[in-house]
Amino acid sequence: MPNDTAIREATTVVVIGAGPAGLTLANLLRLAGVGCVVLERHGRAHVESRQRAGVLDYHGARVFEEWGLAGEILAGMPGDGSLEIRVDGEPRLLDVAALSGGRTGALIPQQILIGRLLNAHQKAGADVRFAADGVALHDIAGPEPKVTYRDPDGALHEITCAYIAGCDGAHGASRAAVPADALTTYSYDHGIGWFTILADVPPPRHPLMAISSHGFAAHFARGPKASRFYLQCDPGADPAQWGEERLWTQLRLRLGDDDLPAGTITDKTVVDMRSFVADPMRHGRLFLAGDAAHIITPMGGKGMNLAIADADVLARALRAAVHDHDDTGLEAYSETCLKRVWNNQEYSRWLTEMTHEAGDESLAGPFRHRLARARLERLFTSEAAARALVDLMAGG
Repeated sequence: MPNDTAIREATTVVVIGAGPAGLTLANLLRLAGVGCVVLERHGRAHVESRQRAGVLDYHGARVFEEWGLAGEILAGMPGDGSLEIRVDGEPRLLDVAALSGGRTGALIPQQILIGRLLNAHQKAGADVRFAADGVALHDIAGPEPKVTYRDPDGALHEITCAYIAGCDGAHGASRAAVPADALTTYSYDHGIGWFTILADVPPPRHPLMAISSHGFAAHFARGPKASRFYLQCDPGADPAQWGEERLWTQLRLRLGDDDLPAGTITDKTVVDMRSFVADPMRHGRLFLAGDAAHIITPMGGKGMNLAIADADVLARALRAAVHDHDDTGLEAYSETCLKRVWNNQEYSRWLTEMTHEAGDESLAGPFRHRLARARLERLFTSEAAARALVDLMAGG
Protein backbone atom coordinates (compact mmCIF):
# COMPACT_ATOMS: atom_id res chain seq x y z
CA MET A 1 0.00 0.00 0.00
CA PRO A 2 1.14 3.61 -0.55
CA ASN A 3 3.06 5.34 2.24
CA ASP A 4 2.46 8.73 3.88
CA THR A 5 4.36 10.60 1.15
CA ALA A 6 1.66 9.89 -1.42
CA ILE A 7 -0.42 12.75 -2.80
CA ARG A 8 -3.91 11.82 -1.62
CA GLU A 9 -6.92 12.54 -3.79
CA ALA A 10 -10.53 11.41 -4.10
CA THR A 11 -13.07 11.02 -6.89
CA THR A 12 -16.15 8.94 -7.62
CA VAL A 13 -14.79 6.78 -10.44
CA VAL A 14 -11.23 6.05 -11.51
CA VAL A 15 -11.14 5.01 -15.17
CA ILE A 16 -7.98 3.07 -16.02
CA GLY A 17 -7.15 3.23 -19.71
CA ALA A 18 -7.75 5.85 -22.42
CA GLY A 19 -8.84 3.60 -25.26
CA PRO A 20 -12.35 3.44 -26.78
CA ALA A 21 -13.90 1.93 -23.63
CA GLY A 22 -12.21 4.28 -21.16
CA LEU A 23 -12.69 7.52 -23.08
CA THR A 24 -16.27 6.71 -24.05
CA LEU A 25 -17.06 5.93 -20.42
CA ALA A 26 -15.34 9.11 -19.21
CA ASN A 27 -17.37 11.26 -21.60
CA LEU A 28 -20.63 9.57 -20.61
CA LEU A 29 -19.87 9.94 -16.90
CA ARG A 30 -19.14 13.63 -17.43
CA LEU A 31 -22.51 14.05 -19.11
CA ALA A 32 -24.15 12.05 -16.30
CA GLY A 33 -22.66 14.32 -13.66
CA VAL A 34 -20.44 11.61 -12.19
CA GLY A 35 -16.89 12.69 -11.31
CA CYS A 36 -14.01 10.65 -12.67
CA VAL A 37 -10.27 10.64 -13.27
CA VAL A 38 -8.77 8.84 -16.29
CA LEU A 39 -5.33 7.23 -15.92
CA GLU A 40 -3.41 6.13 -19.02
CA ARG A 41 0.04 4.54 -18.88
CA HIS A 42 1.06 5.75 -22.36
CA GLY A 43 1.63 9.32 -23.53
CA ARG A 44 -1.05 11.17 -25.45
CA ALA A 45 0.79 10.95 -28.78
CA HIS A 46 0.90 7.16 -28.52
CA VAL A 47 -2.80 6.94 -27.61
CA GLU A 48 -3.89 9.13 -30.51
CA SER A 49 -1.75 7.30 -33.06
CA ARG A 50 -2.93 3.72 -32.38
CA GLN A 51 -4.37 2.31 -35.60
CA ARG A 52 -6.83 -0.47 -34.95
CA ALA A 53 -10.58 -0.56 -35.50
CA GLY A 54 -12.43 1.55 -38.02
CA VAL A 55 -16.05 0.38 -38.14
CA LEU A 56 -18.68 1.75 -35.80
CA ASP A 57 -21.83 -0.35 -36.02
CA TYR A 58 -25.38 0.98 -35.74
CA HIS A 59 -25.61 0.28 -32.03
CA GLY A 60 -22.27 1.98 -31.38
CA ALA A 61 -23.36 5.07 -33.30
CA ARG A 62 -26.64 5.11 -31.37
CA VAL A 63 -24.74 5.29 -28.07
CA PHE A 64 -23.21 8.63 -29.08
CA GLU A 65 -26.52 9.87 -30.48
CA GLU A 66 -28.45 9.03 -27.33
CA TRP A 67 -25.91 10.84 -25.13
CA GLY A 68 -25.85 13.90 -27.39
CA LEU A 69 -22.29 13.36 -28.61
CA ALA A 70 -22.90 12.45 -32.26
CA GLY A 71 -22.25 15.98 -33.50
CA GLU A 72 -18.80 16.11 -31.91
CA ILE A 73 -17.77 12.50 -32.41
CA LEU A 74 -19.27 11.36 -35.72
CA ALA A 75 -19.41 14.53 -37.84
CA GLY A 76 -18.14 14.00 -41.38
CA MET A 77 -17.70 10.25 -41.03
CA PRO A 78 -19.10 8.29 -43.99
CA GLY A 79 -21.69 5.58 -43.49
CA ASP A 80 -21.23 1.88 -44.25
CA GLY A 81 -24.29 1.45 -46.45
CA SER A 82 -22.99 -1.42 -48.59
CA LEU A 83 -20.62 -4.36 -48.33
CA GLU A 84 -18.83 -5.96 -51.26
CA ILE A 85 -18.01 -9.66 -51.05
CA ARG A 86 -15.77 -10.51 -53.98
CA VAL A 87 -15.88 -14.22 -54.79
CA ASP A 88 -13.15 -15.58 -57.08
CA GLY A 89 -12.69 -12.06 -58.41
CA GLU A 90 -16.39 -11.48 -59.12
CA PRO A 91 -17.96 -8.59 -57.16
CA ARG A 92 -21.19 -9.14 -55.25
CA LEU A 93 -22.80 -6.30 -53.36
CA LEU A 94 -24.97 -6.45 -50.27
CA ASP A 95 -27.10 -3.33 -49.80
CA VAL A 96 -26.72 -3.19 -46.04
CA ALA A 97 -28.79 -0.02 -45.66
CA ALA A 98 -31.79 -1.50 -47.51
CA LEU A 99 -31.56 -4.93 -45.88
CA SER A 100 -31.30 -3.44 -42.38
CA GLY A 101 -33.97 -0.79 -42.74
CA GLY A 102 -31.36 1.95 -42.53
CA ARG A 103 -29.64 0.54 -39.44
CA THR A 104 -26.11 1.38 -40.56
CA GLY A 105 -23.15 2.72 -38.67
CA ALA A 106 -20.14 4.80 -39.67
CA LEU A 107 -16.58 4.30 -40.86
CA ILE A 108 -14.40 6.07 -38.30
CA PRO A 109 -10.74 5.12 -37.75
CA GLN A 110 -9.96 4.51 -34.10
CA GLN A 111 -7.36 7.28 -33.89
CA ILE A 112 -9.96 9.83 -35.08
CA LEU A 113 -12.51 8.53 -32.58
CA ILE A 114 -9.94 8.70 -29.75
CA GLY A 115 -8.86 12.21 -30.72
CA ARG A 116 -12.43 13.47 -30.76
CA LEU A 117 -13.31 11.78 -27.47
CA LEU A 118 -10.23 13.31 -25.85
CA ASN A 119 -10.99 16.77 -27.21
CA ALA A 120 -14.61 16.62 -26.09
CA HIS A 121 -13.64 15.47 -22.62
CA GLN A 122 -10.79 17.87 -22.03
CA LYS A 123 -12.64 20.82 -23.56
CA ALA A 124 -15.06 20.43 -20.67
CA GLY A 125 -12.18 20.61 -18.20
CA ALA A 126 -12.19 16.89 -17.40
CA ASP A 127 -9.21 15.09 -15.86
CA VAL A 128 -7.12 12.78 -18.09
CA ARG A 129 -3.64 11.88 -16.89
CA PHE A 130 -1.16 10.39 -19.36
CA ALA A 131 2.10 8.56 -18.64
CA ALA A 132 0.70 7.22 -15.36
CA ASP A 133 3.33 4.69 -14.32
CA GLY A 134 2.90 1.64 -12.11
CA VAL A 135 -0.89 1.82 -11.79
CA ALA A 136 -2.02 -0.50 -8.99
CA LEU A 137 -5.46 -1.29 -7.58
CA HIS A 138 -6.10 -1.76 -3.84
CA ASP A 139 -9.06 -2.93 -1.73
CA ILE A 140 -11.25 -3.51 -4.79
CA ALA A 141 -13.63 -5.70 -2.78
CA GLY A 142 -14.05 -3.11 -0.03
CA PRO A 143 -16.24 -0.02 0.25
CA GLU A 144 -13.41 2.43 -0.56
CA PRO A 145 -11.04 1.09 -3.21
CA LYS A 146 -7.88 3.00 -4.06
CA VAL A 147 -5.69 3.37 -7.12
CA THR A 148 -2.03 4.37 -6.92
CA TYR A 149 0.36 5.48 -9.64
CA ARG A 150 3.40 7.67 -10.27
CA ASP A 151 3.20 10.75 -12.45
CA PRO A 152 5.92 11.68 -15.00
CA ASP A 153 7.84 13.52 -12.28
CA GLY A 154 7.93 10.40 -10.10
CA ALA A 155 5.46 11.63 -7.49
CA LEU A 156 3.24 8.94 -5.96
CA HIS A 157 -0.52 9.51 -6.09
CA GLU A 158 -3.23 7.69 -4.15
CA ILE A 159 -6.80 8.16 -5.36
CA THR A 160 -9.65 6.96 -3.16
CA CYS A 161 -12.85 6.31 -5.08
CA ALA A 162 -16.22 4.60 -4.98
CA TYR A 163 -15.74 2.58 -8.17
CA ILE A 164 -12.96 1.56 -10.57
CA ALA A 165 -13.50 0.99 -14.29
CA GLY A 166 -10.81 -1.28 -15.70
CA CYS A 167 -10.49 -0.32 -19.37
CA ASP A 168 -6.76 -0.98 -19.77
CA GLY A 169 -6.78 -3.95 -22.10
CA ALA A 170 -5.82 -7.59 -21.92
CA HIS A 171 -2.44 -6.99 -20.27
CA GLY A 172 -3.37 -4.12 -17.97
CA ALA A 173 -3.41 -3.90 -14.19
CA SER A 174 -7.19 -4.15 -13.84
CA ARG A 175 -7.91 -7.75 -14.75
CA ALA A 176 -4.69 -8.84 -13.06
CA ALA A 177 -6.08 -7.39 -9.81
CA VAL A 178 -8.97 -9.88 -9.78
CA PRO A 179 -8.16 -13.03 -7.78
CA ALA A 180 -7.69 -15.99 -10.11
CA ASP A 181 -10.34 -18.06 -8.32
CA ALA A 182 -12.92 -15.27 -8.79
CA LEU A 183 -12.73 -15.34 -12.59
CA THR A 184 -13.59 -17.94 -15.21
CA THR A 185 -11.87 -17.39 -18.54
CA TYR A 186 -12.70 -18.82 -21.95
CA SER A 187 -10.28 -18.73 -24.88
CA TYR A 188 -10.21 -20.05 -28.42
CA ASP A 189 -7.51 -20.10 -31.09
CA HIS A 190 -9.05 -19.95 -34.56
CA GLY A 191 -5.88 -21.34 -36.16
CA ILE A 192 -5.62 -18.42 -38.59
CA GLY A 193 -3.33 -15.43 -38.84
CA TRP A 194 -4.06 -12.08 -40.43
CA PHE A 195 -1.36 -9.92 -41.90
CA THR A 196 -2.63 -6.38 -41.38
CA ILE A 197 -1.27 -3.54 -43.49
CA LEU A 198 -1.94 0.18 -43.20
CA ALA A 199 -1.02 2.00 -46.39
CA ASP A 200 -1.41 5.34 -48.12
CA VAL A 201 -3.75 3.97 -50.76
CA PRO A 202 -7.20 5.35 -51.68
CA PRO A 203 -9.95 3.37 -49.91
CA PRO A 204 -12.39 1.13 -51.77
CA ARG A 205 -15.83 2.42 -52.72
CA HIS A 206 -17.36 -0.06 -50.29
CA PRO A 207 -15.87 -2.19 -47.48
CA LEU A 208 -14.52 -5.22 -49.29
CA MET A 209 -13.94 -8.85 -48.36
CA ALA A 210 -12.44 -11.14 -51.00
CA ILE A 211 -12.77 -14.93 -51.03
CA SER A 212 -10.73 -17.18 -53.28
CA SER A 213 -8.56 -20.28 -53.29
CA HIS A 214 -5.53 -18.00 -52.83
CA GLY A 215 -6.69 -17.10 -49.31
CA PHE A 216 -8.84 -14.47 -47.67
CA ALA A 217 -8.16 -10.75 -48.12
CA ALA A 218 -9.98 -7.55 -47.22
CA HIS A 219 -9.73 -3.84 -47.98
CA PHE A 220 -11.26 -1.17 -45.72
CA ALA A 221 -11.14 2.60 -45.50
CA ARG A 222 -9.01 4.25 -42.84
CA GLY A 223 -9.49 7.82 -44.00
CA PRO A 224 -9.87 9.61 -47.35
CA LYS A 225 -6.39 8.59 -48.52
CA ALA A 226 -5.55 5.57 -46.36
CA SER A 227 -6.54 1.92 -46.37
CA ARG A 228 -6.31 -1.06 -44.07
CA PHE A 229 -5.65 -4.39 -45.79
CA TYR A 230 -5.90 -7.87 -44.34
CA LEU A 231 -4.28 -11.01 -45.71
CA GLN A 232 -4.85 -14.52 -44.39
CA CYS A 233 -1.54 -16.05 -43.31
CA ASP A 234 -0.15 -18.71 -41.02
CA PRO A 235 -0.46 -17.99 -37.28
CA GLY A 236 2.73 -16.51 -35.91
CA ALA A 237 4.02 -15.53 -39.35
CA ASP A 238 7.03 -13.22 -39.33
CA PRO A 239 6.18 -9.82 -40.91
CA ALA A 240 9.83 -9.41 -41.88
CA GLN A 241 9.48 -12.31 -44.32
CA TRP A 242 6.73 -10.49 -46.21
CA GLY A 243 8.47 -7.90 -48.35
CA GLU A 244 6.48 -5.13 -50.02
CA GLU A 245 6.57 -6.77 -53.45
CA ARG A 246 5.11 -9.97 -52.00
CA LEU A 247 2.43 -8.06 -50.11
CA TRP A 248 1.20 -6.11 -53.13
CA THR A 249 1.35 -9.19 -55.36
CA GLN A 250 -0.78 -11.18 -52.92
CA LEU A 251 -3.24 -8.32 -52.40
CA ARG A 252 -3.79 -7.89 -56.14
CA LEU A 253 -4.17 -11.65 -56.59
CA ARG A 254 -6.59 -12.21 -53.70
CA LEU A 255 -8.61 -9.04 -54.25
CA GLY A 256 -8.88 -9.79 -57.96
CA ASP A 257 -7.59 -6.30 -58.79
CA ASP A 258 -4.54 -6.13 -61.05
CA ASP A 259 -4.73 -2.33 -61.00
CA LEU A 260 -4.56 -1.93 -57.22
CA PRO A 261 -1.98 0.82 -56.70
CA ALA A 262 0.92 0.34 -54.34
CA GLY A 263 1.37 2.97 -51.67
CA THR A 264 3.59 3.76 -48.73
CA ILE A 265 3.09 1.14 -46.01
CA THR A 266 2.95 2.91 -42.66
CA ASP A 267 2.25 -0.08 -40.43
CA LYS A 268 2.24 -3.85 -40.72
CA THR A 269 1.79 -6.60 -38.20
CA VAL A 270 0.50 -10.15 -37.89
CA VAL A 271 -2.54 -10.77 -35.71
CA ASP A 272 -3.25 -14.31 -34.54
CA MET A 273 -7.02 -14.80 -34.58
CA ARG A 274 -7.82 -15.58 -30.96
CA SER A 275 -10.88 -14.98 -28.78
CA PHE A 276 -11.08 -14.51 -25.02
CA VAL A 277 -13.87 -13.86 -22.50
CA ALA A 278 -13.64 -13.26 -18.75
CA ASP A 279 -16.67 -14.00 -16.57
CA PRO A 280 -17.78 -12.14 -14.52
CA MET A 281 -16.83 -8.65 -15.70
CA ARG A 282 -17.04 -7.37 -12.12
CA HIS A 283 -15.24 -8.02 -8.85
CA GLY A 284 -16.31 -5.94 -5.90
CA ARG A 285 -16.01 -2.28 -6.87
CA LEU A 286 -14.01 -3.07 -10.02
CA PHE A 287 -15.82 -3.25 -13.36
CA LEU A 288 -13.97 -4.54 -16.43
CA ALA A 289 -14.79 -3.14 -19.87
CA GLY A 290 -13.53 -3.56 -23.41
CA ASP A 291 -10.41 -5.65 -24.02
CA ALA A 292 -9.83 -6.02 -20.28
CA ALA A 293 -12.87 -8.30 -20.25
CA HIS A 294 -13.00 -9.79 -23.74
CA ILE A 295 -10.98 -10.10 -26.94
CA ILE A 296 -12.66 -10.74 -30.27
CA THR A 297 -11.05 -11.27 -33.66
CA PRO A 298 -11.11 -8.36 -36.14
CA MET A 299 -13.54 -10.32 -38.32
CA GLY A 300 -16.89 -8.55 -38.13
CA GLY A 301 -15.45 -5.35 -36.65
CA LYS A 302 -16.92 -5.80 -33.17
CA GLY A 303 -14.00 -5.13 -30.80
CA MET A 304 -14.39 -1.35 -30.60
CA ASN A 305 -18.17 -1.65 -30.65
CA LEU A 306 -18.23 -4.03 -27.70
CA ALA A 307 -16.00 -1.61 -25.78
CA ILE A 308 -18.41 1.26 -26.47
CA ALA A 309 -21.40 -0.91 -25.53
CA ASP A 310 -19.75 -1.85 -22.21
CA ALA A 311 -19.11 1.83 -21.49
CA ASP A 312 -22.73 2.70 -22.20
CA VAL A 313 -24.09 0.00 -19.89
CA LEU A 314 -21.63 0.92 -17.12
CA ALA A 315 -22.24 4.67 -17.40
CA ARG A 316 -26.00 4.22 -17.06
CA ALA A 317 -25.54 1.88 -14.10
CA LEU A 318 -23.13 4.25 -12.34
CA ARG A 319 -25.43 7.20 -12.91
CA ALA A 320 -28.28 5.33 -11.24
CA ALA A 321 -26.05 4.18 -8.37
CA VAL A 322 -24.55 7.61 -7.67
CA HIS A 323 -27.62 9.80 -8.13
CA ASP A 324 -30.49 7.46 -7.25
CA HIS A 325 -28.73 4.99 -4.90
CA ASP A 326 -29.98 2.26 -7.22
CA ASP A 327 -27.46 -0.58 -7.67
CA THR A 328 -29.69 -2.69 -9.92
CA GLY A 329 -27.71 -1.80 -13.06
CA LEU A 330 -24.38 -2.47 -11.41
CA GLU A 331 -25.55 -5.85 -10.16
CA ALA A 332 -26.68 -6.77 -13.68
CA TYR A 333 -23.67 -5.20 -15.47
CA SER A 334 -21.71 -8.38 -16.15
CA GLU A 335 -24.69 -10.46 -17.26
CA THR A 336 -25.99 -7.65 -19.49
CA CYS A 337 -22.67 -7.15 -21.24
CA LEU A 338 -21.79 -10.83 -21.58
CA LYS A 339 -24.99 -11.57 -23.48
CA ARG A 340 -23.85 -9.15 -26.17
CA VAL A 341 -20.25 -10.39 -25.99
CA TRP A 342 -21.14 -14.04 -26.61
CA ASN A 343 -23.59 -13.13 -29.38
CA ASN A 344 -20.84 -11.23 -31.16
CA GLN A 345 -18.24 -13.93 -30.52
CA GLU A 346 -20.56 -16.37 -32.28
CA TYR A 347 -21.10 -13.93 -35.16
CA SER A 348 -17.37 -13.35 -35.58
CA ARG A 349 -16.61 -17.07 -35.54
CA TRP A 350 -19.43 -17.83 -38.01
CA LEU A 351 -18.21 -15.13 -40.39
CA THR A 352 -14.60 -16.27 -40.04
CA GLU A 353 -15.49 -19.84 -40.95
CA MET A 354 -17.57 -18.82 -43.96
CA THR A 355 -15.15 -16.33 -45.47
CA HIS A 356 -12.00 -18.39 -44.96
CA GLU A 357 -13.23 -21.93 -45.54
CA ALA A 358 -15.27 -20.97 -48.61
CA GLY A 359 -12.05 -19.94 -50.32
CA ASP A 360 -9.19 -22.06 -49.07
CA GLU A 361 -10.15 -25.75 -49.25
CA SER A 362 -6.95 -26.80 -47.48
CA LEU A 363 -7.97 -24.90 -44.35
CA ALA A 364 -10.67 -27.30 -43.15
CA GLY A 365 -11.00 -29.91 -45.89
CA PRO A 366 -13.31 -30.33 -48.90
CA PHE A 367 -16.49 -31.09 -46.92
CA ARG A 368 -16.40 -27.92 -44.83
CA HIS A 369 -15.26 -25.97 -47.87
CA ARG A 370 -18.51 -26.94 -49.63
CA LEU A 371 -20.56 -26.13 -46.53
CA ALA A 372 -19.00 -22.67 -46.36
CA ARG A 373 -19.71 -22.11 -50.05
CA ALA A 374 -23.35 -23.03 -49.46
CA ARG A 375 -23.58 -20.50 -46.61
CA LEU A 376 -21.99 -17.86 -48.79
CA GLU A 377 -24.35 -18.51 -51.71
CA ARG A 378 -27.38 -18.19 -49.42
CA LEU A 379 -26.47 -14.55 -48.77
CA PHE A 380 -27.19 -13.81 -52.43
CA THR A 381 -30.12 -16.17 -53.01
CA SER A 382 -32.07 -15.75 -49.77
CA GLU A 383 -33.10 -12.31 -48.55
CA ALA A 384 -33.76 -13.81 -45.12
CA ALA A 385 -30.16 -15.03 -44.90
CA ALA A 386 -28.82 -11.66 -46.01
CA ARG A 387 -31.03 -9.87 -43.49
CA ALA A 388 -29.76 -12.13 -40.71
CA LEU A 389 -26.18 -11.18 -41.58
CA VAL A 390 -26.79 -7.42 -41.65
CA ASP A 391 -28.80 -7.63 -38.43
CA LEU A 392 -25.69 -9.02 -36.72
CA MET A 393 -23.57 -6.37 -38.42
CA ALA A 394 -25.82 -3.66 -36.94
CA GLY A 395 -25.18 -4.82 -33.37
CA GLY A 396 -27.50 -4.30 -30.45
